[in-house]
Amino acid sequence: MTAEIVTDIDETPVQLTDEELGRRLEAILLIVEEPQSIVALATAVSAPVAAVRRVIAALVDDYDGNGSGPQRGFELREVGGGWRLYVRENLDNLVAEYVNAQAPSKLSQAAMETLAVIAYKQPVTRSQVASIRAVNVDSVVRTLLGRGLITELFQDSETGAINYGTTDLLLQNLGINSLDELPPISPLLDDGADGFDDSLIR
Repeated sequence: MTAEIVTDIDETPVQLTDEELGRRLEAILLIVEEPQSIVALATAVSAPVAAVRRVIAALVDDYDGNGSGPQRGFELREVGGGWRLYVRENLDNLVAEYVNAQAPSKLSQAAMETLAVIAYKQPVTRSQVASIRAVNVDSVVRTLLGRGLITELFQDSETGAINYGTTDLLLQNLGINSLDELPPISPLLDDGADGFDDSLIR
């Protein structure tokens, strides 16, 4: 089938095949970061909404392997009324492992300091870490949990506070076999600078 579009030069309608319209849509979908509505895609490729809706449906079938070709490692998914390319769900872990191995993101200074407190003080509650660092550590603790560097060890039966500790993943990243191999904390401090009391750690 064909779709009529308007050129940017003389606004003379021209005919596009569904194959060409599909290529144009693919080019747009490859670069968008948020799901795009059918109307937004139609505007981007200067094609009628009906034609774009038809070609989107054909692309979905093609990527899902419903045609003559194989199923792709990605899919065209409608989310929140918009369309975007996504990695297939069964390949999410593979891609996540690859990305983390290729370009592991660095921890912030705040995350590093919080991780150090937990490593030396564990088991330790969030409020105890906050007391030692003198700042709120809620978001940082969530980050460390998400990275798999710390874990919830147990919940205090009296206060209900969760106690945290480090994981084997941290040991792997540090290249050590146990927490006993961590260096003594005292030589790393600036002679009690800023009133820091190393007895709070160890």
